[in-house]
Amino acid sequence: MLDPAAVIFDFDGVIADSEMLANLVLAEELTALGLPTTLEQSYARYVGTRWDEVIALIEEALGRPVPEDWGARLSAAMMARFRRDLAEVPGAGTFIRALGERPRAIASSSSPARLALCLEVLGLAEVFGPHVFSAELVTRGKPHPDIYLLAAERIAVAPEACLVIEDSPSGVKAAKAAGMHVIGLLAGAHIQPGHDARLRAAGADHLANNWADVAALAAVC
Repeated sequence: MLDPAAVIFDFDGVIADSEMLANLVLAEELTALGLPTTLEQSYARYVGTRWDEVIALIEEALGRPVPEDWGARLSAAMMARFRRDLAEVPGAGTFIRALGERPRAIASSSSPARLALCLEVLGLAEVFGPHVFSAELVTRGKPHPDIYLLAAERIAVAPEACLVIEDSPSGVKAAKAAGMHVIGLLAGAHIQPGHDARLRAAGADHLANNWADVAALAAVC
């Protein structure tokens, strides 16, 4: 059983069950842009990737730059979908609140605006306070360790004493590169067959099918 000094969370697909919603909107908007994309293709190409890198991948596939206002239109469509339909990954809030005084942080590839909105919708903003970190704060996104090292530094806990909860292979790689212990979570609505093997191949130390499994592994609740 683990007994981490701190827990660092990825956000989308770990706390917020947002990956399916976000990728539905992204697939719809890419198709309208002239790049036919299914939900499954959006998962495979873009999940766990920082936004500037997503744009680079889209423009490479399109063979041209996206329209200047496209990112803003996409963001507005996603935010509207989150306000209407977003829910937490079942059990996430219970686990987080059960941490008591144990330090915790979010280390996400999402933008600060998206994180703030989703945390407000889920009623979890006060649980993390200022310790919500977007990859926009670092030069390199996941799978590089930068965002996890920043989070550990800001909560004043050594990386090797941190437990990370991740749902994407790139995020698992980032946390392992930071020297952290990682649980790969398979609880989000976006999880596809074979995802457990991809997380394990990326270096996850444990896999959990739900938040109850995480609590059992991490001596919480």
